[in-house]
Amino acid sequence: MQSRVPMSANAGTMQQKTPHSGERAVEARSTLQSMVASNSVLRSSERYFYLWMAGLFVLLAFGGFTPTYWAPVASGTFHGPPILHIHGALLFSWTLFYFMQTTWIASGHTPTHRAWGLAGIALFSVMMCSILVAQITVMRLGDAHGYGDAARRFAAVALCGFPVLIGFFSLAIANVRRPETHKRLMYLIMVGFMHPAIARVVLTLFAPPGAQGPPPVFIAVPPGLIADLLIVVAMIYDWRTRGRPHHVYVYGGLTLLADQLLTVPVSATQTWMSIARFLEGLAG
Repeated sequence: MQSRVPMSANAGTMQQKTPHSGERAVEARSTLQSMVASNSVLRSSERYFYLWMAGLFVLLAFGGFTPTYWAPVASGTFHGPPILHIHGALLFSWTLFYFMQTTWIASGHTPTHRAWGLAGIALFSVMMCSILVAQITVMRLGDAHGYGDAARRFAAVALCGFPVLIGFFSLAIANVRRPETHKRLMYLIMVGFMHPAIARVVLTLFAPPGAQGPPPVFIAVPPGLIADLLIVVAMIYDWRTRGRPHHVYVYGGLTLLADQLLTVPVSATQTWMSIARFLEGLAG
């Protein structure tokens, strides 16, 4: 009789490991597929969130300026220098351009979105120049009508936010290959541009009868806070889909809020008045 070869105690264990290893591989593959599917659904949801918000920006921009610009232009009662029409056309073009770019992303045409990027940089640059020229023109007109210092102080509302928006845009371009950061910076820029549109509605509804000249600077704070609610909406969306708000919204929102609140004391300083007079002097 042949002697039996003793079986190692580990042999049975090794035989049992094979099916368990296969099960783990199947579970890992299933988990990975679930994560990929979940991320795909999240990206699709984000695309449509930003598309809906872009549509809201268009409605706010056009609706907000209807009482003070579109309606008077349509009725032939708007009287202002040509730069105001140029500035308005550029601002509304930018709002529509943002909507178009968001639409390309939502429909999956990312290469087309990127192909229009240089056009967006050019449009933004010209638009920001128009803001500066328009504010200089408005200050000079206010001075001609006896509202010189009041016009200079109120110009701080737009001009103090000028470097903030340029900073956001520069960061957005620098982060063009980081879409999560890029799109949120662009969103902050649009929120900043909604401030004057909302302010027009507030001034139309609550301005005292027969009010003349530029309003006090603090009047611009409530419309700014209303515009900031659009950032809160995006932060809540991030919290529900990502578990926490993106840091761009946290720090960018605080930057916009600080700009809105600090504009009031800054506009009353002699330093600001000197800057405003210097800008007026650029027009000759």
